[in-house]
Amino acid sequence: MTDDISDSYLEEARDLFRTYKKMAESAMSQVTGSDLSRQLDDESNSIATIAKHIAGNLRSRWTDFLTSDGEKPDRRRDSEFEVSAVTRDEMMASWEAGWNALFYALDSLSGKDLGRTVYIRGQAHSVLKAIQRSVTHTASHVGQIVFLAKHLCGSNWKTLSIARGKSEEFTRKLAHQP
Repeated sequence: MTDDISDSYLEEARDLFRTYKKMAESAMSQVTGSDLSRQLDDESNSIATIAKHIAGNLRSRWTDFLTSDGEKPDRRRDSEFEVSAVTRDEMMASWEAGWNALFYALDSLSGKDLGRTVYIRGQAHSVLKAIQRSVTHTASHVGQIVFLAKHLCGSNWKTLSIARGKSEEFTRKLAHQP
């Protein structure tokens, strides 16, 4: 890969992660504190549980990204899915720590690093593949958070994109912009 394309890819990856972080935070901000820990049924995860899992995954994968396995020995993945009451502040502190690990690592990479090898659970991955794996994993869980938040908010939900029935209006406005 040429450096320009590689560096552009890294910036696109950063932008995607920022978009998913903002989307999840916008959804979570609409949910009451008690609803953050609410499960739809015994087999479902709450928003707080999913946020805890995303944070744990990001912290594990991105701490010492180039020099240690992405599954850290101190990570207790199964405990991320245990039901526990947490405050919004506790949830967000963990959330921010995971995202900070991600952005610190991504910001330290250059396009030349994309072909390097990193390990996740002992399996070799190119840095490019590890980034793609993390983007995909994070996006799937952010989708779960948005779905749950929308369900829990009901008619109080404020859309995160174009409101239902407003696509044509949105497209017309775009057509009139320089």
